[in-house]
Amino acid sequence: QVRLVESGGGLVQAGGSLRLSCAPSGSSFRINAMGWYRQAPGKQRELVAVITNSGSTSYGESVKGRFTISRDNAKSTVYLQMNSLKPEDTAVYICKAWGVTLLEDSWGQGTQVTVSS
Repeated sequence: QVRLVESGGGLVQAGGSLRLSCAPSGSSFRINAMGWYRQAPGKQRELVAVITNSGSTSYGESVKGRFTISRDNAKSTVYLQMNSLKPEDTAVYICKAWGVTLLEDSWGQGTQVTVSS
């Protein structure tokens, strides 16, 4: 599996911004896409954003217009720029990498994002 290391989480006030990073290491499989999920207590895990190797991006409805996913092509690091943060964005944000088959994927450890009112 590919190891994914997230960083950038923390505590911010509503209306503020954070930038999350997800750095893959190793090459157990070819990464076809990477993205971010989030999970808050008592809630279902939610897909936040995805970026494919071709550069296509997709966003969850709750974050579109506020969050932007991007990729550093040189390092294969994926970023999630989060603007206009709301308390309801509070969650553990988890990076995921997909391989070229449904049997290949990796999950990061997760990074806590807390947005105060």
